[in-house]
Amino acid sequence: MDSCSVLIVGAGPAGSSCARSLRQAGLDTIILDKRTFPRDKVCGGWITPAVIQELEIDPAAYARGRVLQSITGFRTSRMGDAEIETDYGRTISYGIRRFEFDDYLLQRCGARLIPGTPLKTLERSGDAWIVNGKIRARLIVGAGGHFCPVARFLGAGARQEVAVAAQEVEFEMNPRQLDSCLIRGKIPELYFCADMKGYGWCFRKGGFLNIGLGRLDPHSLPAHVSDFVRFLKKTGKVVFDLPSSMLGHAYLIFRETKRNIAGDGILLIGDAAGLAYSQSGEGIRPAIESGLLAAKAIIAADGKYSRNLHQSYRGMLASRFGESQADWSTRIGSRLPPRWRHSLARILLATRWFSRHVVLDRWFLHAHEPPLNS
Repeated sequence: MDSCSVLIVGAGPAGSSCARSLRQAGLDTIILDKRTFPRDKVCGGWITPAVIQELEIDPAAYARGRVLQSITGFRTSRMGDAEIETDYGRTISYGIRRFEFDDYLLQRCGARLIPGTPLKTLERSGDAWIVNGKIRARLIVGAGGHFCPVARFLGAGARQEVAVAAQEVEFEMNPRQLDSCLIRGKIPELYFCADMKGYGWCFRKGGFLNIGLGRLDPHSLPAHVSDFVRFLKKTGKVVFDLPSSMLGHAYLIFRETKRNIAGDGILLIGDAAGLAYSQSGEGIRPAIESGLLAAKAIIAADGKYSRNLHQSYRGMLASRFGESQADWSTRIGSRLPPRWRHSLARILLATRWFSRHVVLDRWFLHAHEPPLNS
């Protein structure tokens, strides 16, 4: 039987970031994933400079043979209303392809990899866990996304939870599509639904285009996605038909999650823990930061994976993400009747100050939060 100190279930950014820190501290770490990498991943695909710093990525080196689209601003509006363009005059984010980004992080993390192998059984044996009857691990880290099997083991019922549902498509444009597409790489476009329960986006990353829409109301998602695509065609932003149907995925936002993030010798990180930002739904930075925080707590525990480890990790997450979700505009909006909330949103989204300093700086860029390693 194989054995390790820590077994991570899920090879996305959360799992690979956690594994890299654990390996740097000398802990024997295995990553198990049901997919083989590189693999396609449904995601808008953008990261801030804070993520680059936290992961110690050299942008110039990463960009060799991979997509790293510099983003200097955004166009924002409530769908159909006047659009506001905010240009910072510097790189504030990067567009990436998860197909490339996740594989890059995984290959450099230094952990032992077991790809193409789902977690089927998880059994307690003394002070360790037996995975699939073949691997003995002192600690299990669940990093398998919204439907993570480790989260299910801790009692999560993904299909009964209030989650954001999204549909999107990413494809490489042909020469004709490139010539006709009005979306600019440096200026992605964000369009909020009239009821403010979601938004659509258009991200151009070099020759690739990513279009999608996510909502906290999954039952009406298909209709809103269809409306969004019609809006893009009507406004001439994307005049061609999408080459394939949109793929769906779901995730929990931090203020809504009720998941148990730690159990006996188990921690959850990333989307498995339900850590996406409440206002934007972004999950990459929270996933990476939770992986780094989990590694910090595990290393400090020095092999004593007891209740103290769980409490330490819970405290780190509450300190890091609890405050980041406490946005004044969100608190006010949640207390207003729907009609008032919609009217106020329409007014505020039409102002340059609110668009830049609240929607972009706070909701999407989290510019007020320094990197963990700053």
